[in-house]
Amino acid sequence: MFSKKRAFAGVAIATGAALALAGCAGGGTEASDTLDPNEEVTLDLAFWGNDVRAELYNEVIAAFEEEYPNITVNSTFLGFPEFWEKRQTEAAGGNLPDVMQFDYSYMRQYSENGLLLDLDPFLGGIIETEPLSDNILSIGVVGGTTYGIPTSTNAWALFTNPTLLDEVGVDDFAGGSWDDYSDWMAEVTDAGGGDVYGGADYTGRIQNFEVQLRSEGSYLFSDEGEPGFDEARLTEFWEEGAPLRDGITTPQQTAEELAPLGPFDSAVSASELTWDNFGAGYLANLGEGYPELNIIAPPVTVEGTQDLYLKPSMLHTIAANTEHPEAAATLVNFLINSDASGEIFGTNRGLPASSTALAAAELDPLSEQVKEYEASIADRLGDAPPVPIVGYGTLEEKFRVLGTELGFGTITVEDAVSQFFTEMDVVLNQ
Repeated sequence: MFSKKRAFAGVAIATGAALALAGCAGGGTEASDTLDPNEEVTLDLAFWGNDVRAELYNEVIAAFEEEYPNITVNSTFLGFPEFWEKRQTEAAGGNLPDVMQFDYSYMRQYSENGLLLDLDPFLGGIIETEPLSDNILSIGVVGGTTYGIPTSTNAWALFTNPTLLDEVGVDDFAGGSWDDYSDWMAEVTDAGGGDVYGGADYTGRIQNFEVQLRSEGSYLFSDEGEPGFDEARLTEFWEEGAPLRDGITTPQQTAEELAPLGPFDSAVSASELTWDNFGAGYLANLGEGYPELNIIAPPVTVEGTQDLYLKPSMLHTIAANTEHPEAAATLVNFLINSDASGEIFGTNRGLPASSTALAAAELDPLSEQVKEYEASIADRLGDAPPVPIVGYGTLEEKFRVLGTELGFGTITVEDAVSQFFTEMDVVLNQ
């Protein structure tokens, strides 16, 4: 199974040096806040995806060109790893496409190397901001400058499998603290008799650590790249998972044997903490026997805190080297805010971030659940953290691998913490 995270870990470091060399490779014209309707313009648009998404883009582009007949859009697409390998080559040559579908993980690398256009001059003008909330607009800001506009959002969530819970005779998780969640998982595992488990060791995911840190008023990494935790705090977190790894959660060996599927989408575990846009993939893997999922807010660390946030599924950016910034901004606005975008894309790129596009989108039952879930956690949604530091993907993967080793019992918490901080020193000082 293709893993975007693994692809990022491999590509991100390789692109770092090339992007640094390409720094300030832009040479585009100065932005204006109005579009010349008579200027004949051709734009290049690049995105990652498949034939289905490509056809949707073709439909949206046709609608755009009908509304703006002086602008022609040439689009290209690739798979995710190939997309970023090509951008690396283009960045080195100063010829990135005018408009790009963009991944959150690359925002800091490209923006800090002068490869992306400052979008602030267009906000509230060519790029409509009324359909986009402030916390959504803030997602694409690096160092105080807006470089990307999210197409769609997702939030950290707890998925449960109601059919599987019926089979073992346990009620759904009613919400509560992390201890409450652990107790509930233990109840499911006991009822499952060795065939069904309550869930996974949540301390193996860095996002769950982040949720707890945010509840305490801290963070993973600041905008300056400083960690918001020390060795003692990470030790406390990983030790929190020790009882889970001792017979409550899915055994690590079982999880490895199920790969590339996970225990949750193999109907072996009854819950999974992850991003709320993963539901469709789970349902597809679970098959007809498990036709529905529940989406519940993650356990609470400190009551009344804003420990969650909306993350972009993807963004749109404009290359600093574009010769047509106003036309490119017009295309970005259309791809994100137009009714046609909502009608045609639907939830193909995630739940639309724009209220106008969302209103125009036809949502399937699961997408309606995600929409209702994100509305239900409004009180827990705070500002998004700073755009990930360069090398964040490497650290996220290291955290996951160390969590796996803890699950196997091949490493102590003390050694895991030491290894993570060693890796973090390398990434932060490269």
